[in-house]
Amino acid sequence: MDIAQRLQVVHERLRAAEHRFGRDPGSVKLLAVSKTQPVSAIRAALAAGQHAFGENYLQEALDKQQALADTPAEWHFIGALQSNKTREVAGHFDWCHTVDRLKIARRLSQQRPEERPPLNVCIQVNISGEASKAGVRPAGAAELAAQVAELPRLRLRGLMALPAPAEGLAAQRRPLAALRELQEHLVSSGLALDTLSMGMSGDLEAAVAEGATLVRIGTAIFGPRQTTPANGKENKR
Repeated sequence: MDIAQRLQVVHERLRAAEHRFGRDPGSVKLLAVSKTQPVSAIRAALAAGQHAFGENYLQEALDKQQALADTPAEWHFIGALQSNKTREVAGHFDWCHTVDRLKIARRLSQQRPEERPPLNVCIQVNISGEASKAGVRPAGAAELAAQVAELPRLRLRGLMALPAPAEGLAAQRRPLAALRELQEHLVSSGLALDTLSMGMSGDLEAAVAEGATLVRIGTAIFGPRQTTPANGKENKR
């Protein structure tokens, strides 16, 4: 199948999951994870109606943005975010999903250009408690969310998580339910949050069942990932 056909299959899977779990049609949006994929693949996805793309590697993403400046692509940074990357993420992306500490949020706020709308951000939560995963611990999420929500030039949209892999719908739903419950707690405390960024190809149905509003899908759209970034360069920034 080509990319347009793969996108259609993914959308059909999303709509089926929405129907199965009582979600409103179209309430779950698709973020196409285009890391390591060439510009030509992103153009094919754009031609098929996809407009939001997630990138992990900063220099690769910046090169793609330059090549696709003539398009309406919306760019989401979903990679690990260190201090030396914040200026360019703040300057060149529409969303950042991986805010997990106040220092990073403050830098993004300070470095967001005045001529651009506020940067949409999600707080990454280490919902499964994995030592190898980034993200604030659930117990610290409320304090961080309240602090981020006060920063100018940022718009706190919600939470993001990458749960540990699990087999079976019930096992997949447990950590995602915990993230949803955490977001519900934050909303009840007065934060205006509208985004749950969770779910990938393997747990899409579980994510839809537990309230995801944005799912991140890569291989099912673009096919196998390349082993190196699409621009062939090391990502040192």
